[in-house]
Amino acid sequence: MIDWLPPGLIMLAGALLVALTRGHVRSLVLLATPLLTLWVIWQLPEGISLTAPFLKYNIELIEVSPVRRLFATIFALMAFVGGLYAFRQAKAWELAAALAYAAGAIGVCFAGDLITLFLFWELMAIFSTVIVWCGGTERARAAGIRYAIMHLLGGVILKVGIEGFVIHTGSIQLQPMLANNLDTWMILVGILINAAAPPVSAWLADAYPESSPTGSVVLSAFTTKTAVLALILLFPGEPVLIGVGLFMIFYGIIYALLENDARRILAYSIVNQVGFMVCAIGIGTEMALNGAAAHAFAHIIYKALLFMSAGVVVYRTGFSKCTDLGGLFRTMPLTTVCGIIGALAISSFPLTSGFTTKTMISEAAIGEGLALVYFLLTAASAGVFLHAGIKFPWFVFFQKDSGLRPKDAPWNMGLAMVIFAGLCLGLGIYPDPLYALLPYPVEFSAYKAGKVLFYLQLLLFSGLAFFLLLPWMQRTLTLSLDTDWVWRVALLRAATAGINALGSVGRVAQAGVVHRLQGLSRWLGRHWGYDGLFARSWPIGTTALWIAVLLTAYVLIYYT
Repeated sequence: MIDWLPPGLIMLAGALLVALTRGHVRSLVLLATPLLTLWVIWQLPEGISLTAPFLKYNIELIEVSPVRRLFATIFALMAFVGGLYAFRQAKAWELAAALAYAAGAIGVCFAGDLITLFLFWELMAIFSTVIVWCGGTERARAAGIRYAIMHLLGGVILKVGIEGFVIHTGSIQLQPMLANNLDTWMILVGILINAAAPPVSAWLADAYPESSPTGSVVLSAFTTKTAVLALILLFPGEPVLIGVGLFMIFYGIIYALLENDARRILAYSIVNQVGFMVCAIGIGTEMALNGAAAHAFAHIIYKALLFMSAGVVVYRTGFSKCTDLGGLFRTMPLTTVCGIIGALAISSFPLTSGFTTKTMISEAAIGEGLALVYFLLTAASAGVFLHAGIKFPWFVFFQKDSGLRPKDAPWNMGLAMVIFAGLCLGLGIYPDPLYALLPYPVEFSAYKAGKVLFYLQLLLFSGLAFFLLLPWMQRTLTLSLDTDWVWRVALLRAATAGINALGSVGRVAQAGVVHRLQGLSRWLGRHWGYDGLFARSWPIGTTALWIAVLLTAYVLIYYT
């Protein structure tokens, strides 16, 4: 019976029940549904276990492989811990949307064909938009509309690519491919939009910080990581992904260093971290794909932990800009410690999960002789420590005293943070359980003396550089212009100018037509008016002459 039970549908049923119930029953359903889903995920046998007819195709609703199970596991775990974090603070429809959003992500994990993948892909887009709108402000409403437009655009591009692929190959199977024709390029671009690859990555930093403190935690986990899974399944070893990934890495670092808003710092660091995974997928070896999958697993945990700590700050103080914060460690010790652990994990500090996963990607690059890629990844690790490892906790919890004395996290938020902080340290100290879930056998040891010493030196000197350059790192009330400026400002101005120009041309044309019509009216008046030429009384001889002329002209035309 378990073989015929799609885990994503369990989450959807739970979302419906959350929307229809209240009180302790709602909380029980919210927390029990992900755990039940996780149990079902681990009962499913490998291979295809559920198919169904759809139009003229046989779609595969459940296909299990190690990498699919790995992503589904962390998605279910994220849904549980995210529900624990939010159930006392979030509204019912936000909680229901969060479960439905997770259902879409888990559905993508087990999709065995392109049609099923697309259906669950769009399910995620719908309910993630609802979560953005749950921010409850005018800015959240506007950001949600822009978010929906961008993901509908990405969905259309993906659908066009899928339809072209199916027409030209006759297959709907999920299979490795290379971007060597229009169909596969469209599929790749559609996926990269969800992965927040520049120049269409601004939707992430635009929408996530405008959601509620609990909504941003959920949003951080699913959309970009399902895109990573789709790239692993469809485009392993695609060379263009190496360049795309490296661009994402440094783009995210630069914007995170410039940013003043705490949650926008973390949003840009999502782009940065997904860039590591995309680059690894482009390398395409077993080590690289293991590194991409492992880093995605660890990233969901430490990124959610960072958003949880930032969410508690926003929830307790109402502020999110670094210029409004500081000195919070005095009254928020638990939130501070958990935020620091998340910051160390994202920076790949030894004894944290980021170290045991990100180093696999660097090892894969050097193993393939990609020296330049290796050095760029190493330099990026120092940049990550600057913007997320030090900048975020320093400006939010330390720096100058803002005078704020908020309470620490409520017990449910605190417990959720402690669970993920424990996983960050646990997977850093003992990563073997995670390595056992990876798609290929792991022959890798993160804790070699030379490697540990190298990363410690790299990170500590990055920290030294931060404090030496602290006067230049101080945040001001500035706004970073991202690529969305093109369609939010430049295109709007161009459209407005175009409309005004057309209006001017229309007015000139209208004036010209009116002038011509007035001239015609005067001419008609001269000839056909009361005193006009053709309104006068003519002598009978003149009339007869005109009749003869017209009759002659008619006869000539008729016979010629």
